Amino acid sequence: MQIFVDINATCGGTGTKEYPFKRISDAAKIARPGDEVLVYPGVYREYVDPANAGAPRARITYRSVEKGAAVITGAEELKSWVPFAENVWMARIPNGIFGTYNPYTTKVFGDWFNAMYVAHTGDVFLNGKSMYEVLELSGVLEPKVYAKSWDREFTVYTWYTEQDEAANETVLYANFRGLDPNAENVEISVRRNCFYPSKEGVGYITLSGFTVTKAATQWAPPTAYQEGMVGPHWSKGWIIEDCDISESKCSGISLGKYCQPNNDNKWSTWKFKDGTQTERDNICQAQAEGWSKETIGSHIVRRCNIHHCGQTGIVGHLGGVFSIIEDNHIHHINNKQNLAGAEIGGIKMHAAIDVIIRRNHFHHCTRGLWLDWQAQGTRVSQNLFHDNTVPYEADKYPVEDDMLAVGEDIFIEVSHGPTLVDNNILLSDQALKLPTQGVALVHNFIAGSFTAVGRGVDNGTPTKPSPRYTPYHMHHRTEVAGFMTILHGDCRFYNNIFVQQKMRKGLLALQEQWKNDEWSDGNLVVGTVPYEAYPTYEEYVTQFEGYCGMGSKKTDRYYNPLPVWAAGNAFFNGAKAMTKETDAFVDNDHEVTVELVEKDGEYTFKTNVYDFLLKTGAQMISTEVLGMAFEPEQLFENPDGSPIVFNEDFFGEHRAVNPQVGPFECGAEGFVVAKNDK
Repeated sequence: MQIFVDINATCGGTGTKEYPFKRISDAAKIARPGDEVLVYPGVYREYVDPANAGAPRARITYRSVEKGAAVITGAEELKSWVPFAENVWMARIPNGIFGTYNPYTTKVFGDWFNAMYVAHTGDVFLNGKSMYEVLELSGVLEPKVYAKSWDREFTVYTWYTEQDEAANETVLYANFRGLDPNAENVEISVRRNCFYPSKEGVGYITLSGFTVTKAATQWAPPTAYQEGMVGPHWSKGWIIEDCDISESKCSGISLGKYCQPNNDNKWSTWKFKDGTQTERDNICQAQAEGWSKETIGSHIVRRCNIHHCGQTGIVGHLGGVFSIIEDNHIHHINNKQNLAGAEIGGIKMHAAIDVIIRRNHFHHCTRGLWLDWQAQGTRVSQNLFHDNTVPYEADKYPVEDDMLAVGEDIFIEVSHGPTLVDNNILLSDQALKLPTQGVALVHNFIAGSFTAVGRGVDNGTPTKPSPRYTPYHMHHRTEVAGFMTILHGDCRFYNNIFVQQKMRKGLLALQEQWKNDEWSDGNLVVGTVPYEAYPTYEEYVTQFEGYCGMGSKKTDRYYNPLPVWAAGNAFFNGAKAMTKETDAFVDNDHEVTVELVEKDGEYTFKTNVYDFLLKTGAQMISTEVLGMAFEPEQLFENPDGSPIVFNEDFFGEHRAVNPQVGPFECGAEGFVVAKNDK
């Protein structure tokens, strides 16, 4: 059955084409498996709570009749501003509009949120752009530039809120810099979510072609109920496609965890267990309460434009297992830097078990992709990463001591793997942060450094040992197979191109600050050289020669770093190979140029590296070559257990028997590597 919705319809519609509903929520109450809800263009200021689940062969589909023209927003227009002082206006909002959730009394809060940053979940928007909250009225009367933002000029558009308890009103003050807010498009976020089931288990829903924006979402750490503007809320089989997702206070799309009332932000509230232990508790509890391949995950997020969210574009813990995230444009995440802590990135996922992340475009995020814990069977392939870093303003102004840790394209943290990163273009100053093991890098173009190699796996206690034991799982399942700390190593580097870029002034200053830090060494030298001290496989196995079990002398062999493999890599402009990489092709005689040119949403990658590469091909890499990740004893293979042969390049073109190194099989002067709608 088709159900029709049109914001321009009169009230009392029945959902037919002739008499459509006025609200999407009305359709969401009656839609059943196999139904399609068709929504005509317009702005729908409502929270859509899908009441019913679809079925594997009879999905419930919500579709915008015209792509992007049906807008679901968590905001309301505000036209009741009155002058207060020069450039400053005031508005009063009756608190009844908020129901049980007032975003202007609810502060952003949760585990791994930096409590020194005070912010409400609400926001004020001027012509679609979120303004900057300040903590005192003086910050509205005399606004100052906020140095950490990517958009410093706009930081003087400030707002402040307080409560008039006697009148039961929220009072807002805002500096519009000479503009009349009643003549401009000024909105305030009112609703917590936009399209999100209030109950668990509402699976097999498709959301297609909508614009979703401006929700007052809460911080979404892995140890709490994880919400977003859009999301399946602990169910299976959603498809979110062709949507424009923006301006969530915290997270745009959540593929995350359900609420465990006994263990929800427990680190921040009960305080006696640290976050790492409560996260382990979360995982084991979820296992006991039904988290499995049969019940949770297997979602698809594709062809979405995800941008300008405060914490993450996509967040998830446990709930995103076995999913596919493909062909999305993910950009400008956490650029305001008014939220701080961990859990920030274009995508931030824990337990991305058998998740495929392919053909996405990540750029201008504080961090591009963060895979934290249990990146087991995760494959990151054919993506374009660039400009995921601290603001470029850091090159012009003094770097502040409490600035967020230097960003990078990909952060893989305390996972046992196997995690596969292949056929990607990584152009940010720092390409991968690797306090982890069980990673394979194959056929990538890498113009950034590796950081935190051999670090970042303890909880940072000053005098006591505090190793972070993290789980690994039964192969291609959710069931926990064991827990272990990170030994480091167990990494493979095959057929990659490494190009050293000029080091930015601001990052060099940060490098000095971070060089002795447990979480980031600030390394800016490109290449495999951070693994210089790691053993080859042949060196590693000699520790076990003549070992006969119990009765042998005490040994560290089970806690020593694991071996590292490398072959077929090429290094340019001073990028450095570890000396044990005997077949490395190193060219410091020529200057390799790297340029990414954007025009009308089309990104062209230009490099002269193919003028200097050896013409002879490299070894064909496959599951057989990569072998298995040490701790889970799982092969670098497809989610269905079938082997991988890396015989396709960045574009899906077939490789020769002896392929070209890097992500492109056929060298050329320029490649169109992304096309995005403006």
